[in-house]
Amino acid sequence: MSGTDNHPNKQASAKAPSKTVLNLGNLPPKMKASELKTAAASYPRTPSRVNPNQPPWPAYRGYHEYSFAHATMGVRLPTILGKAIDDVWKTLNQETEEERIVDLINCIHRLEDLMGDLQGNSKLRPIVDDGAGDIALWNKEIAKFFRGKDFMNAPWLFAEAYKYRRLRECFSLSKYWVDYDVFFRQKCDTFSRSNQAVFELSQRFSQPHDLLASLGPEEKKEKLKLVFHELTQVCLWGNSTDLSLLIDMTEEDIRKLQSTGGDHLAATEKNILGNDLRALADYVTDIKGGRIDFVLDNAGFELYCDLVYADWLIQSGICSEVIFHGKKIPWFVSDVTKFDWNWLLNSCVYGQLFPDASDAEIDSLRTLGNRWKQYEKEGKWKYEAHPFWCTGYTFWDLHSEAPDLFQHLSDSDLVIFKGDLNHRKLTYDCHAPMDTKFPMAIGPLASEAGAPPVCSLRTIKSDVVVGIPSGVGEKLDEEEPGWKISGKYAVVLLSPGRPGEAPQFA
Repeated sequence: MSGTDNHPNKQASAKAPSKTVLNLGNLPPKMKASELKTAAASYPRTPSRVNPNQPPWPAYRGYHEYSFAHATMGVRLPTILGKAIDDVWKTLNQETEEERIVDLINCIHRLEDLMGDLQGNSKLRPIVDDGAGDIALWNKEIAKFFRGKDFMNAPWLFAEAYKYRRLRECFSLSKYWVDYDVFFRQKCDTFSRSNQAVFELSQRFSQPHDLLASLGPEEKKEKLKLVFHELTQVCLWGNSTDLSLLIDMTEEDIRKLQSTGGDHLAATEKNILGNDLRALADYVTDIKGGRIDFVLDNAGFELYCDLVYADWLIQSGICSEVIFHGKKIPWFVSDVTKFDWNWLLNSCVYGQLFPDASDAEIDSLRTLGNRWKQYEKEGKWKYEAHPFWCTGYTFWDLHSEAPDLFQHLSDSDLVIFKGDLNHRKLTYDCHAPMDTKFPMAIGPLASEAGAPPVCSLRTIKSDVVVGIPSGVGEKLDEEEPGWKISGKYAVVLLSPGRPGEAPQFA
């Protein structure tokens, strides 16, 4: 292990500094939240003036001290990166082959360089060409819109995504560690501590077709709506387990977040501030043998909830096909990769994650896991990972930058976007008025010909909020400061799109 002794930050720690000192450079003067809100009256910008550095409404940026962006760039991201470095040191200590050890040490050096750039507020350099299919998209965007920008004055959404792509670069330039996921241990650990909610769902839905037995057509439709209503909420609040935000959770914390009981769901529905659940239920239960797409968010328990939900959509006859869109690379700590997908399905069938579970509980979980693996074999379930999902572009640019993906989604009866990051990318993560209608906030993904029906299931964990009644957000601002990042509130928002029209591309 020669070469490590004199390297700075050799023992980089995951512990968050009590105060992070950032070099802010020549930033614009700070703007108060009230001033920014007043300025927003002249927005949205016209489409011709929208670009990644100039979104439809003012962007959130790291130097906005009133925003969650500031806490993220200054404390959360260095903490997450520190934990990643600690994870790699653990792996290094388990290795025996010198060539692999030296290769991994070089990955650690690159991680430490990234930490230095992040804490020193360095300018955003191009991504080193590691042979991945997203390089052209990343470096075109940096050159065109972010030349000379740094971590704190670039829009928060882009700067945060850029940090995770740089994290990927630390391993993609290696010989032996290209597919290494610094977050995998955390994802596994969180699912294994979710036993109460896991078995509650497996025992209720391992035989979901029995729920609809011997019902007449009208009764069946009403029952479908009721079950869909409940499962959609389970799928929504499963997003509470977001490792990038809840890095140090106790087992009790997890149980509270993942409670799936009916009484709990009825109580939490009042916290869905923008609520299109009933319109969504009416629309979905009219689909027969259709296709629904999930743009996935977190691995582990949230993915498990998504699979229970998708299983029921197949069993009920609503869907004959479900397509799951995950990430090609480890992304925002807990986002689903194919590795996470395979691990979860196989853990349900073969795993020994829950030593205190009863035989009945284990059997119900294996029943689900075996059925899910059969769906894959039959083509009823498909996992896909388009490179666009891990670029710095928002979904406003999906039509122009990934026309193949837009056309693919246009064939879907409904595209469900899960979680906070996907919602930020849908809405350009900017300071839109909170009562902005959801279809307006997502721009081309609602207005372009061929745009599919789009639903956002999102627990609110960052500043951007749209689609809620006028006055609701302002009242919460006064009575409950911090409500936008608490995860206590949520939205279920629906855009009808323009299905059935042929997509048009320049």
